[in-house]
Amino acid sequence: MVREIVFDTETTGFNPEEGHRLVEIGAVELINHVPTGAYFHCYINPERDMPEEAYKVHGLSEEFLRQHKKFNEIADEFLEFVGSDANLVAHNAAFDMNFLNYELAKTNRPKLEWGRVVDTLEMARTLFPGARASLDALCRRFNIDASDRTKHGALIDSELLAKVYLELLGGIEPKLIDEKTSKSNKTLFSDGIGKKEYREPRNFPLSEEELKAHEKFLKEKIELEEVW
Repeated sequence: MVREIVFDTETTGFNPEEGHRLVEIGAVELINHVPTGAYFHCYINPERDMPEEAYKVHGLSEEFLRQHKKFNEIADEFLEFVGSDANLVAHNAAFDMNFLNYELAKTNRPKLEWGRVVDTLEMARTLFPGARASLDALCRRFNIDASDRTKHGALIDSELLAKVYLELLGGIEPKLIDEKTSKSNKTLFSDGIGKKEYREPRNFPLSEEELKAHEKFLKEKIELEEVW
């Protein structure tokens, strides 16, 4: 059995070393690349103000977050959900991992191991060199409906990223199983809980713009190697 946790975070800024904090964590569970419906989600009181730039991204105000628990109060529940051996899937994973491990260290808890991390941003850049690799861009590429994503949100971004991740793996389509099972679980995915069904790897032809970007990348790489 392969267990994976697809997760995302929202923060007050870019660098925890500069006093920025986590304000939201969202995570969904995959078993053998199939969403189970299990998830973790919480808002976090960062015990500080909310910069205007960050508020514009996620819409979480200092007043709203003040009503929620501090990281120390939710850390054990989060670690229990993540477990000790699941792969951790994130987009631009270094950002999220740096914040999580900073917060865990502050509360004298063990850090999450980097060896468990799968970075979908790196996967996308490898598959589509020179193309845009944001979550929005990948949703458009794979025809994933992201219309509910009016602002960044850790839970909805985790749900969308899980779908993108499955497409990056070559396309694994979950199907509905019996109605009783799906009703007994809180399902986050519109296509429900299901059994895995493997499809042949898909061919994603590059656009002319992407081909030109790739040629430019290779040319610059060759020129750099010649310099060194």
